[in-house]
Amino acid sequence: MADALLFEGLKVLDVGTWIAAPTAATMLADLGADVIKIEQPEVGDAYRNYFQMPASPDSPINFTWALDARNKRSLSLNLKSAAGKAILERMIRGCDVYITNQPLPMRRALGLTWEDLRPLNERMIYASLTGYGEEGPERDRESFDLVAYWSRSGLMNQMRHKGVQPFQAMAGMGDHPTGVALYAGIVTALLKRERTGKGTRVHTSLLANGLWSASCFAQAAWANADFSTIPPQRITTALYETRDGRWLQFSMVRTENDFDALLVSLDRLEWLADERFATQEDRIANAELLTGMMREIIAGRTAAEWLAIMQDNGVPVALVAEFQDLPNDPQVLANDMAVVPVEDVGMGRVIRDPVNVDGVRRVGVRKAPALGEHTDAILAEMGYSPAEIEGLRGAGVV
Repeated sequence: MADALLFEGLKVLDVGTWIAAPTAATMLADLGADVIKIEQPEVGDAYRNYFQMPASPDSPINFTWALDARNKRSLSLNLKSAAGKAILERMIRGCDVYITNQPLPMRRALGLTWEDLRPLNERMIYASLTGYGEEGPERDRESFDLVAYWSRSGLMNQMRHKGVQPFQAMAGMGDHPTGVALYAGIVTALLKRERTGKGTRVHTSLLANGLWSASCFAQAAWANADFSTIPPQRITTALYETRDGRWLQFSMVRTENDFDALLVSLDRLEWLADERFATQEDRIANAELLTGMMREIIAGRTAAEWLAIMQDNGVPVALVAEFQDLPNDPQVLANDMAVVPVEDVGMGRVIRDPVNVDGVRRVGVRKAPALGEHTDAILAEMGYSPAEIEGLRGAGVV
């Protein structure tokens, strides 16, 4: 059917917590997959509470859960009980994709490794997310993206000025792109299954994705490069604060014409006659001095004033965005990077994943589930009677 969703009929089990693995399931759900999120009774996914943590922006709306758990159904299930494990195994026999980021020791203890589950369903795609990879001395270590993606990959140490201590990244910054990588593995495996009829395991890690993100510098380590030669700062990579506390970026100022236009905007064209700044090589050699002089001038006007002047002169300037700018960013809106929900989630728009395929329709953003919201309905679909469901609830299985 022309209006059919790409993954309509695809059955996905989201046996994960927090962000990276569950967001791969969210991407499948957005394209029509029936995603059932398995959560521990009474406790649920701890990510449900992230929006209330001190490091999170203050809001009465559970914006992170609405973002990352949309379009799923929630089944509360105690996997440590024999009855709960039996229910999960029954679901596995009929699923297409099983997604997990449970620590490997937990999977081994519960009998939920790829080797354990593969005999139940030879067509199943088993998607595994770990902190450090499936093999090696640290494969059993738990981790967040702040550690395995940001710190262990070298990104944290590199993204700082000389003499300044490394700083932590924003939570979820590595998780979300890692979720896209896991999704890519899943859809690749689905194509393989279409051709072979067999399922397989796909896997990625926070460390692998951090290394990939850092690879333009990290690859140099394998080339025995000298990292001490990296300039601490250049005119184009430095940032410049305006009178109203905003920051301007000139990373796209690359040609002599661009630099000339910048000096015209600053009303300092005479600097071209200064032998310290006459050529690009001179400007690099004296970057710290020139940057300081530019900062003094730029601090004298507001960001809006500078943007108007520089755009009139053709300078490829960029305003360093604040999160509060994004709801009104015309590029974000024109490209549907944040979309109007089809159900009331307490927000006007919700950010969607960055994968775009022409002609592939999306479900639209619907409410994220309450803990165990769909438990009775899912068990009824599996053939459990109301009395049996109540018995399972009384025994703490669901």
